[in-house]
Amino acid sequence: MKRLVIVVLPLMIACQPAEETTTKENETEQNKTEMADKKVTGIGGIFFKCEDPESMRKWYNENLGLVTNEYGSLFEFRLSDEPEEKGYLQWSPFTKDTKYFEPSEKEFMINYRVQNMEKLVAELKESGVTVLDEIAEYEYGKFVHIMDPEGNKIELWEPVDNTFTRMYEGKTTK
Repeated sequence: MKRLVIVVLPLMIACQPAEETTTKENETEQNKTEMADKKVTGIGGIFFKCEDPESMRKWYNENLGLVTNEYGSLFEFRLSDEPEEKGYLQWSPFTKDTKYFEPSEKEFMINYRVQNMEKLVAELKESGVTVLDEIAEYEYGKFVHIMDPEGNKIELWEPVDNTFTRMYEGKTTK
């Protein structure tokens, strides 16, 4: 009996780590697959309240060189997965009394670039996240707003960057 235990026990111990590693590797691969379906891919916009948006745009243009338009400034960058493609980030000052940030009482709002908007929103709802509106679709992308646990309104954007390229070619901050 002792011989059987001595032979079986080392065999069980030798097999144990391999099974755990395989399980962990499978879980990691599953998490990567799930995250590929729904994820933030970057910052899409920085929005903030101020007394005089026009003066702010002018100040940032004159002092920091931002190329401005009626909405603020559009920053251009290259996508890491597709370096030949351009991506965009919108910087926008809003009037202090804007309703756009409601129901948040904060002075700012961040826009996150996302993929697979419909799936992401469905999963956010299943997780109990407050989704404030329905997905709105424009030629330059899909948008929806959510609230984080501390009352920050967040804008999610699934961009169509080539539309921005056509609209703002040569009129961006680089």
